[in-house]
Amino acid sequence: MTAPRHWSVRRLAILLLGLALAGCGAGVLPAIHSEEERLAVARRLLGEGQYVTASELLRTYVANNAGSADVDQAIYLLGYAQLRSKEWTSAATEFERLLRDYPESDSSAAARYGLAESQLAQSRPPDFDQEFTHRALAEWQRYLNDFPGHWQNAAAREQVMLCRTRLADKLVRTGELYLKLKLPKPARVYFEMVATDYADTSFVPEAEMGLAMCDVREGKHPQAIARLETIEARYPGQPIAERASRERKRLEHR
Repeated sequence: MTAPRHWSVRRLAILLLGLALAGCGAGVLPAIHSEEERLAVARRLLGEGQYVTASELLRTYVANNAGSADVDQAIYLLGYAQLRSKEWTSAATEFERLLRDYPESDSSAAARYGLAESQLAQSRPPDFDQEFTHRALAEWQRYLNDFPGHWQNAAAREQVMLCRTRLADKLVRTGELYLKLKLPKPARVYFEMVATDYADTSFVPEAEMGLAMCDVREGKHPQAIARLETIEARYPGQPIAERASRERKRLEHR
């Protein structure tokens, strides 16, 4: 926008300030006349995706209504709003509060699921420590044990597999690192853990290949060849079988 030359700098500044304030209006808390209205407006804002503003209203509602019949649901909604606005730690705190202080709440199942979500959201890539993946896995397993038949059970089972796969990935990477360092004994521990404790994940073939390479490193060539032959037979046509075949042929021609 270009102002006429005869406008004063002051008038232009006032105009720009008014436009700026108008643009910020969406983030202003709505007028609230009762606690019931506060909760109702917060619900509406959640439905509209205005999670930050809803969080402010819910935080005030929870603080003002400690003994009300709806405070447990308000705590859950606060955790949900924070989860959707990526305030992972705050969300986890609210879900834990609900589960601790209102264990009989109708929102307990959803809070347990939300707690698992907030933990997984804080997890790091497989090359790093997987503390939060372990936490998320434990929460989803507890959710499935405590709330069978809840509508999010199927999604939770998918998340359990996601966590287990990520943990298996981490173990395989650790085993491969030990192999690169020419330390086959500790490497074997990690590969065996995947093969036994995470046998339902997609990283089992990599773990089996890792065990074969541990045999190679330790000079156990007959055992390595036997493992490699098993991999070829178990995963025909897959890249892991081709790798096993190449390594087997290399050993047989030594």
